[in-house]
Amino acid sequence: MGRPLFDNADFLAAARSLAAERGPAAVTVDSVTARLGAPKGSFYYRFASRDLLLGELWLTTVLAYQQGFVAAIEAGDGLAAALHTPAWVRRHLDDARLLLLHSRHDFVQGDWPAPLKRGVRDQAERFEGCLAAFSRRAFGRAGPSELRRATFVLAEVPIAAVRQHLERREPPPPLVDELIAETYRAITARPRGRG
Repeated sequence: MGRPLFDNADFLAAARSLAAERGPAAVTVDSVTARLGAPKGSFYYRFASRDLLLGELWLTTVLAYQQGFVAAIEAGDGLAAALHTPAWVRRHLDDARLLLLHSRHDFVQGDWPAPLKRGVRDQAERFEGCLAAFSRRAFGRAGPSELRRATFVLAEVPIAAVRQHLERREPPPPLVDELIAETYRAITARPRGRG
């Protein structure tokens, strides 16, 4: 009987599981290979380092999260973009804990490995583009104060609203959506053109 074969997805799944259980610091080459029952050589065949594995884990998670957010912005539905966070958290509780309770710097210290820098830059630019598009639609322009309001209503409020539920490992209740929607309407009801 031959040894089991492992692919990148197996290593990412093991890292995701460990990070969800005990945080990104618990993800080491030893802990991942032990979780899989894989030889270290199999790990290093696929990933040059622990940082590369953790960077890929963070990036694949943030890209999965961003899909629905970007789709809502592209459809011109800012409220759906704001409500994407609690909806995604309910469907992906472990991934949400990994992404929203930790900073990307918890995954990779210092410089990101070269292969991931482009992906990180692209996702950041995509998010900033969404904020600018929303600002122009909701507030009439994308100046500094409008972008600040967009960041607050689309990112900061939803993340703050789900955080305590993530810390307790529970899906956010429907009240969270109501609070986000009320805040969204209060912020976006502001007359256009007022600085």
